[in-house]
Amino acid sequence: MDIDPDDIFRDDEDPDNEFYQEKDATKELLVYLVDASPKMFSTTCTSEEEKDVTHFQVAVRSIAQSLKTQIINRSYDEVAICFFNTSEKKNLQDSNGVYVFNVPEREDLDRPTARLVKEFDCIEETFSKRIGSKYGILSASRDNSLYNALWAAQALLRKGSAKTADKRILLFTNEDDPFGNIKGVTKMDMMRTTLQRAKDTQDLGISIELLPLSRPGEDFNISTFYADLLGLEGNELAEFKALVEERLGDMKDQLRKRMFRKRKVRSIYFIIASGVTIVLNTYALVRPTNPGAITWLDSVTNLPIKAERSFFCSDTGALLQKPPKLFQTYKNENIMFSVDELSEIKRVSTGHLRLLGFKSLSCLKDYHNLRPATFVFPSDEELVGSTCTFIALHRSMLRLKRFALAFYGSPTNPHLVALVAQDEIVSASGQVEPPGMHMIYLPYSDDIRPIEELHSDTNRATEDQIKSASSLMKRVDLKNFSVCQFANPALQRHYAVLQALALDEDEMPDIKDETIPDEEGMARPGVVKAFEEFKLSVYGENYEQENELMDTGKTSEASKKRKAVAEHATKEYANYDWSDLADNGKLKELTVAELKIYLSVHNLTVTGKKEALISRILTHMGK
Repeated sequence: MDIDPDDIFRDDEDPDNEFYQEKDATKELLVYLVDASPKMFSTTCTSEEEKDVTHFQVAVRSIAQSLKTQIINRSYDEVAICFFNTSEKKNLQDSNGVYVFNVPEREDLDRPTARLVKEFDCIEETFSKRIGSKYGILSASRDNSLYNALWAAQALLRKGSAKTADKRILLFTNEDDPFGNIKGVTKMDMMRTTLQRAKDTQDLGISIELLPLSRPGEDFNISTFYADLLGLEGNELAEFKALVEERLGDMKDQLRKRMFRKRKVRSIYFIIASGVTIVLNTYALVRPTNPGAITWLDSVTNLPIKAERSFFCSDTGALLQKPPKLFQTYKNENIMFSVDELSEIKRVSTGHLRLLGFKSLSCLKDYHNLRPATFVFPSDEELVGSTCTFIALHRSMLRLKRFALAFYGSPTNPHLVALVAQDEIVSASGQVEPPGMHMIYLPYSDDIRPIEELHSDTNRATEDQIKSASSLMKRVDLKNFSVCQFANPALQRHYAVLQALALDEDEMPDIKDETIPDEEGMARPGVVKAFEEFKLSVYGENYEQENELMDTGKTSEASKKRKAVAEHATKEYANYDWSDLADNGKLKELTVAELKIYLSVHNLTVTGKKEALISRILTHMGK
């Protein structure tokens, strides 16, 4: 069988690809648990975008935005939306005060769809009529809507294994003491059962996260009840309290931070010395975002098409049951390869990380960063003691200001790498940078190319020009620059068009191009002065006058040419009976130059193909 030789040695799924995702924890199952008690509707806050919005509106709008983002970034994740403290009930357990929001033709926990997003956007207007709000923790009835909500969420997250899916519950509420209206033994009993339900949920591998909403004039006191429910204590409790004090306008940002959790790319073995090996998890921190892959759909059912390939014998036409053998032509002879032999040939080395030694950080240059680095962090799941060994190595490298030189023996692309230790950075609102190491891929000698001299010495910049250019660069330098500050406008427009089509929106969302220069900032006196000094040092004092003279000459020449064309068109216009040509369909017999005569006389656009010109003429004539 004749196969492209390049395809023989190409990996279908390269584990060392920076975008490769391991099979474990490849999907996330998420339940949004929203408090719908009357306090969520009566409490208002001041948002940056809108005034006097309720906490319920803040939670719903944040979830709606997250659903749209989730469809784009992680379309295979599954979500469910559950309200508690509701008048109506709709859940698998038929428990009071819990309503699972969904749309037809979709399971309660399923991938987000355009219809779900579209109907959830209208939940603010329809909630009171369709679902209703009611405080569902009452001592008289013994109803406990929070307990029921955790039970319903746990049931929704029942599918999938904890090894193959990351299961989470995001809880929105502005009530820090859900049992505040109950006294005595009844309160203690209801708190105990609710905390036990939360513990049972967490024991099943389901994490519970709280997004608190502070009421005006009082802070959300996490210590009253939810600290015990979440299992927070010590430093974790202090960090969470700092997060609660952040402005309510940051709710979407807080939700976005919790939505996009770092997922490991793969696990590798780090061989430190003979007999000493630890396990590291690798993470891709910054990678380019590309539009989603094209999905081919059936024209009748509109379902995704599954491509299948079969091989037939070219001589007999029989279907080949065994996988085809591959070969490479060498000296007019076909060398046959089995699948195992190809795998062995492609395996240049084992996929382990082997320590070679240590060097001073001063030896590591900026241009040694060949491609985006990979963040590594220890894991005790496969090998107990990895974290302890990693911490000892990490602290020593920070103290001695050394980086580790190692050989990364990936099967297809082995490299020398530099492991640079990063210390933890903590602010009042929590952790900013985690402790760990960055694995920097070092270049080969061929990757470092000498600088080519493109200009002779006579064209070099003078000292004054270099000084003015440096001053200008300092003036327009972006402070605290980060690539995360700017979104790709073309990509944002691409997703905006998809969103408008999927949700049947009449207008496309406005896309703010953050890459456009800041005109207000560029107009500052200091920046304008730096620009003028740079222009003066490079182009001289008479540059603008010379430029104006050149522009004036060009304008006069262009105007003369346009005037000559207009005069010619006016003379030729009378030679045609345009109305008769249009009525008899003879305009198409004219040449493009002749059609442009009519357009030029009537000051119409003369660009486009012949059919467009004829259509423009007929429209102008009203025919």
